[in-house]
Amino acid sequence: MGLFNATHPAFFLLTGIPGLESSHSWLAGPLCVMYAVALGGNTVILQAVRVEPRLHEPMYYFLSMLSFSDVAMSMATLPTVFRTFCLDAQTITFDACLVQMFLIHSFSMMESGILLAMSFDRYVAICDPLHYATVLTNEVIAGMGLAVTVRSFITLFPLPFLIKRLPICRSNVLSHSYCLHPDMMKLACSDITINSIYGLFVLVSTFGMDLFFISLSYVLILRSVMAIASREERLKALNTCVSHILAVLAFYVPMIGVSTVHRFGKHAPRYIHVLMSNVYLFVPPVLNPLIYSAKTKEIRQAIVRMFHRLKI
Repeated sequence: MGLFNATHPAFFLLTGIPGLESSHSWLAGPLCVMYAVALGGNTVILQAVRVEPRLHEPMYYFLSMLSFSDVAMSMATLPTVFRTFCLDAQTITFDACLVQMFLIHSFSMMESGILLAMSFDRYVAICDPLHYATVLTNEVIAGMGLAVTVRSFITLFPLPFLIKRLPICRSNVLSHSYCLHPDMMKLACSDITINSIYGLFVLVSTFGMDLFFISLSYVLILRSVMAIASREERLKALNTCVSHILAVLAFYVPMIGVSTVHRFGKHAPRYIHVLMSNVYLFVPPVLNPLIYSAKTKEIRQAIVRMFHRLKI
């Protein structure tokens, strides 16, 4: 079978970090540590929420959804990143690349939706605490989780077909160690306007709207908190939001950086594009379990009790 058929290559060549190809074996160590922290940390949180009755509350159900999406995101990128940096095996078939692209973008959108759901949880807990238990029932939480998943699937379902319709004949070398829609469409030798417009539509209508409503929820939370007379109670209310705010920053700051570099930094060094994309995909799954373990006393205590029971 030839390298290219009539419309697309038989396989793509993945790239590690431009200019550091000789150091891939050295970079494999830190990457393995990051994956171990992401997979291990998020799995521990999932298990703690599952076995600890005190954590069977809306806030921690949403946290377990966030941990699941982080595990899924890590698993989506792990095979190709491991093969590229550890085994120096840089090929991926066209169809496998489409599947990985769909999964990466889907789990990323799911994480954005879950962060929005968590901001709603904080809004109800602080602004309408008397109705917290009646508003966020198990059925409502399950429905919100299902809605986030369905939204991701429906919104991103066209992406593989939009790529597959393009004749890709310029090159078969991708810029990362995984497959992304912007990276793949740039290799096309035909008009990519539809892909660009749809990608921008998805970015604005999902990630953009999620960030807008998260920001709005915190404006309302801040207004409600400032109306509390006691300074101690104000700080206590705001402290329940710190972990979520840090998780939002860990997700959206790299994402905004990636979008800015891709759209306005065309003359920036190639390694900047790759570095920003790697930060966007690898950092949130690593930071989220550390943030919630460090800032949430109930999570810390549950993890300690869980490991104590294992010793016994």
